[in-house]
Amino acid sequence: MAKIASFGAYVPLFRLSRQEMANAWGVPAVPGERAVANADEDSVTMAVAAGSDCLAGIDPSSIDGLYFATTTAPYDEKQCAGIIAAALDLRTDINTADFTGSLRAATTALRAAADAVDSGSAGSILVVAADCRLGEPESMSEQLLGDGAGAVLISKEGPATLRGFASTAGEQLGAWRRSEDRYVRSFEAKAETRYGYIQSAVQVGKTVLEKESVAPSDLAKGVITAGDPRSLGGVARSLGLDRGQLQDILFMSVGNPGVPLVLMMLAGALEQAKAGDTLLVVNNGDGADAFLVELAEDFAPAAGRKGLAGHLSEKRNLPNYTAYAGFRKLMKRDEVDPRGSALTYWRDSNIVLNFHGGRCIKCGTVMYPIPRVCGECATKDQIEEIKLAHTGSVYTFTLDHLDDGKYVNVPVPRLVLDLEGGGRVFLSMTDGDPQEVEIGMSVELTFRRLHEASSFHNYYWKCRPLPAC
Repeated sequence: MAKIASFGAYVPLFRLSRQEMANAWGVPAVPGERAVANADEDSVTMAVAAGSDCLAGIDPSSIDGLYFATTTAPYDEKQCAGIIAAALDLRTDINTADFTGSLRAATTALRAAADAVDSGSAGSILVVAADCRLGEPESMSEQLLGDGAGAVLISKEGPATLRGFASTAGEQLGAWRRSEDRYVRSFEAKAETRYGYIQSAVQVGKTVLEKESVAPSDLAKGVITAGDPRSLGGVARSLGLDRGQLQDILFMSVGNPGVPLVLMMLAGALEQAKAGDTLLVVNNGDGADAFLVELAEDFAPAAGRKGLAGHLSEKRNLPNYTAYAGFRKLMKRDEVDPRGSALTYWRDSNIVLNFHGGRCIKCGTVMYPIPRVCGECATKDQIEEIKLAHTGSVYTFTLDHLDDGKYVNVPVPRLVLDLEGGGRVFLSMTDGDPQEVEIGMSVELTFRRLHEASSFHNYYWKCRPLPAC
């Protein structure tokens, strides 16, 4: 049976107090805060971050497929899973697919991955999910939503077994967004909760427990997605679970990220789970999916994996609503549209997306981008392509007040980095304070959106400060 071999999560660095959002509009505030993706982040870049977290310590060439689930893909017509696979440096002969259109797209993708592994058509498939949804300004949903990503690696081998899949489908009350809409829409909240969420979640949860002959008291955790704690409580009571068995829905710390919520919650549960535990997973959205996760052994710690807990512990508070509005482009401004070249983007994909460099076969010097002639020993056409490290230290830097042809009051750090294992690169910094940059500072690379030249999303690598130990 298909198993979970690894898991990962990603929560953007920035948080915004819901009180700060309410103050901007003079409306009541919901308790807590929400996670906010940076201006250079979207569902693709966050999926790369979660996928990288999941693959910590795992050879990416061993992965046979990648499924991406989201309702906020940067493109309506262009597969995003292929971009994510390239940024994670997966093989090119793998199966990739996008799953969208519903908040339960992540569990739809997960079940498809499990079926592929069970059938023998794939040995392992990485399932990544991410969303960056917008609530209409001044509305309650603007406070309740949040940004994030999650990932699981489905394989023939692993500590946790998947079983008892069940689903319920049909037209139901719930959130929606048309192709021409920018903001998430919804009907009356009480009606949606009672006739949409609770009804389908309880039905599918009971189906799995009865089919697999598992009593509610046998469950270590109920990983049940919900938009708010009260709705979750209604489902839990109907399923016979007490509050101590419920996995945190991240309402106070992240908000509702939509599609990736179930994988983020599952990552949080697996971080604490131990051998012998059984988890019930219920995910809602235009119907519901449910299944059981049984742990035969503990998940071993993976070097480099932050997981959900690690990402929640790293955060910076946005100073005000204006900063959030700037990130989400809620304020109309004149913008420069840089010229882009699809041919260059395609030709240099191994450099731009895979982040490969070159190593001189004769003297061993590592260089980026990949040259024909070694800059150290001048040997020609003796350069082998290699994967560069994603961590390094600052060799030198400058603080640039010109960005996209405009003067900015807060300078953009441009850094020259020495990568671990060799190679010197020039990258912009994100998610950091320009005044705290110093020579020798440790950084990690992060996949981000660079610009939208010619109405095409151009992705590249930036760096961010490593948190102090």
